[in-house]
Amino acid sequence: MQIDIKHDQDRQRFVAQLDGKEANLQYSQTDEKTLDYKSTFVPEEYREKGIGERIVLEALGFARDNGYEVIPSCPFVRHVLEEHSEYDDVVARK
Repeated sequence: MQIDIKHDQDRQRFVAQLDGKEANLQYSQTDEKTLDYKSTFVPEEYREKGIGERIVLEALGFARDNGYEVIPSCPFVRHVLEEHSEYDDVVARK
C-alpha cells in the first residue's frame, strides 16, 4: 500500500490520509531540541498493515535529520524503537 506521510508542523503531528480516514503520530516540543512523541493512531481497518510503523519511522527520521532528540512517551513508538535499534541515537537519555 502506497501512503504519503505529511508533517503538519503547525499541529505537531505526522499524518497519512487513508481513503478519507487519517492515521497520525502526535507530538509536542518540550524544548528547542527535544520532541515528545505522545501518541499514534491508525484506524482499525488499517491496523496490522505496517502503517503505524511507517509513520513512526518517518517521524524518527525527521528528528534525526533536524537534530532533535525524542522522548518516546507513546508505547507504540517505544515498540518500534525496540525493533529499529538504528534509531537509538535519537532517543533522549534525560
